[in-house]
Amino acid sequence: MATPEQTIPQPRTGIAVWLYSAKQARKLRRYGLVYYVSERMKYVVLYVDSANAEATVQQLQKQRFVRSVSVSPHGTIATEYAHQLIGERKEDDD
Repeated sequence: MATPEQTIPQPRTGIAVWLYSAKQARKLRRYGLVYYVSERMKYVVLYVDSANAEATVQQLQKQRFVRSVSVSPHGTIATEYAHQLIGERKEDDD
């Protein structure tokens, strides 16, 4: 039986990997979870642990079949907008 420490999900980072050929998408399984493969546009969406994201990006950039690598900005985008709405309401009241 799993302990509560094992069931807590780890923070993940999304990485878009652009390839020269979609055939090499299977090789990316060793780096993380392959979430989506676009054979027509030749890219792969890959999820890795946030703690290992930078090291994984560097390893991917060294591969011959990788055209480019970009990290998702999802973790840095603000998702709380309540304070912005309150500020706008105060300006409207004036």
